Amino acid sequence: MHPGGWFSFIKHGDEKAPKITMALVKRVLLFAKPYQWQIVGMLICILISSALSLATPLIFRQLIDVILPTKNLTQLGMFSAALLMVPILNGIIGVVNRRLNVNVGEGVIYDLRVALFVRLQRMSFRFFTNTKVGELMSRLNNDVIGAQNAISNTIVGTITQLIQGVVMLSVMLAFEWRMTLASVFVLPMFYFLSRNLAQRLRIIARQGMDINAQMNAHMNETLNIGGALLVKLFGRSTQEIQRFSERAASVRNIGIQRAIIGSSFIVMMGLVSAIGTALVYGFGGLLVIQDKFTIGTIVAFTSYLGTLYGVLQGLAAAPGEIASSMVSFERVFEIMDLPNDIEEKDNAIQLTQATGELSFENVFFNYSASISKGLSDVRRYGRIENVSAVMSLTNQESAPKTKNRMLEPALSADENAASESDPEAGATSQARDVALEDISFTAKPGQLVALVGPSGAGKTTLTYLIPRLYNATSGVVRMDGHDVRDVTLDSLTHMIGMVTQETHLFHDTIRTNLTYAKLDATQAETEAAARAANIHNFIADLPDGYDTIVGERGYRLSGGEKQRIALARVILKDPRILVLDEATSSLDSESESLIQDALKRVMAGRTNIVIAHRLSTILAADLILVLDRGRIVERGTHAELQKTGGLYSQLYETQFKRGQGVQ
Repeated sequence: MHPGGWFSFIKHGDEKAPKITMALVKRVLLFAKPYQWQIVGMLICILISSALSLATPLIFRQLIDVILPTKNLTQLGMFSAALLMVPILNGIIGVVNRRLNVNVGEGVIYDLRVALFVRLQRMSFRFFTNTKVGELMSRLNNDVIGAQNAISNTIVGTITQLIQGVVMLSVMLAFEWRMTLASVFVLPMFYFLSRNLAQRLRIIARQGMDINAQMNAHMNETLNIGGALLVKLFGRSTQEIQRFSERAASVRNIGIQRAIIGSSFIVMMGLVSAIGTALVYGFGGLLVIQDKFTIGTIVAFTSYLGTLYGVLQGLAAAPGEIASSMVSFERVFEIMDLPNDIEEKDNAIQLTQATGELSFENVFFNYSASISKGLSDVRRYGRIENVSAVMSLTNQESAPKTKNRMLEPALSADENAASESDPEAGATSQARDVALEDISFTAKPGQLVALVGPSGAGKTTLTYLIPRLYNATSGVVRMDGHDVRDVTLDSLTHMIGMVTQETHLFHDTIRTNLTYAKLDATQAETEAAARAANIHNFIADLPDGYDTIVGERGYRLSGGEKQRIALARVILKDPRILVLDEATSSLDSESESLIQDALKRVMAGRTNIVIAHRLSTILAADLILVLDRGRIVERGTHAELQKTGGLYSQLYETQFKRGQGVQ
């Protein structure tokens, strides 16, 4: 540790409480409204418990000043029983209060999580491509719990402490106003130390959260399937153990520092309380010697004094707790208030008998146009959770600065435009500002339209506009003559089936993954779809058959098996428009041949849009669209395009003719 020790380590900081507006408070209270009577019940329980706490010092005063000197055995028994009854009643009230508190807290957590999840389900695909999954998980877990704490604990507790403080001061003034003033004499010192050390504790806690977040992020990166596989393949277990040890050591050290500061805080607060207590006993003892005060009154007074100091300590920490809880609510509300760039019109058309005719009319699309505002890095009061790097242990400030660039995950497979050239296709750079330009074509039911072109030409982006994962920047995408923006989202997605090249399976059974396309599918329907995709026999040979768990992201299956399950899933959906990002690209020749036969039956009567990577798909296409830098540069059948000697001919000679797919 640097010179100055642990104390200087924490005394520098610019931590400031966020501004709490009345509008924010009112909105927070709306979530408390369904539980208003339970919150009232909690307040009543706490007030009754506080009143019972007032009784104990009075009983002691009566015992010391009256009962013991007079040797009254009857009253001694009664008051001794009262001393027993007070904690019993307090315990019963505490159980009732705890039940109410849990009902309110868990109810608020439920309401917030459901509201957030509903909102997230309605957000556009663009939102998810620009948002870290960890940040969403943080808001669904940490922030929701922090927000719940504001209602069930912080707000109720602060109100209770205010009432207790007023009651205690009133009772103490009724006892002896001069002793009350003596006890209040230390309050400025109490407030200063409490605020100062609490501030430093929040700073060290913030640093601890940051270091702990880095350790957790490192675990997440190296213990998930992909990370674990990479570590083993490169033989980096020793290095990862060392990395984790260093991060764990940092967590340990910050924990030790936090414990030392916490102990110092307790010691200093105890000293301040001792000063107040000493003043009370000194001044009270003088009054007793002068026969102006009783011993029992001093004992009762000091009991109230200890409670008062505890209440004041809680009130001193309340602003920070309230601010932290409000920031949690602020982060929750940020998601709820985000605009959605894929909205459904109030009078949207419900497609029920669609034929599946698809047309693009002068469509332009720009990823950077009308980007939804993403989640901001709202800082929690007293903590930080932003982790810039997971694997690097170097100081990032010393790293060379690089130009920040927005990358769309939608570009990851087909649309990667990072390279300056495409040596396989012999094409120029696909990097550009506009993803699609002036796209126009029509695909009729029963037709197969193949999309070909260099990597990053815009093929996957084009398919994403069909189910409105994105909206066209200009131009119109139509289904059966209807602008897709005029159609309900549910009916639109019901009519469209997509199989992407990067297949995603849930960590569940094969049956669950298949019936995700049709929740009420029978076993016969499920098996028929699996047979059409040439995967039924494989599933049937498994020990658990259709109830086999596929593992995290389907890692227990091969790439070809996952693709066939994904194809069976979309077959089970029975869509009018079928979009395939070359769903057979990861299959061996035998499996591909069988699936190609199945696809001929599946595609019959449907509108089929296929991003072609195989020569067999190209030859079967009714229309081939050749894309380059976001534009359709050639169109026609295989025979027609071969005669032009253009880009298609180059692609055919360098890739399709050799049976190699565009990556």
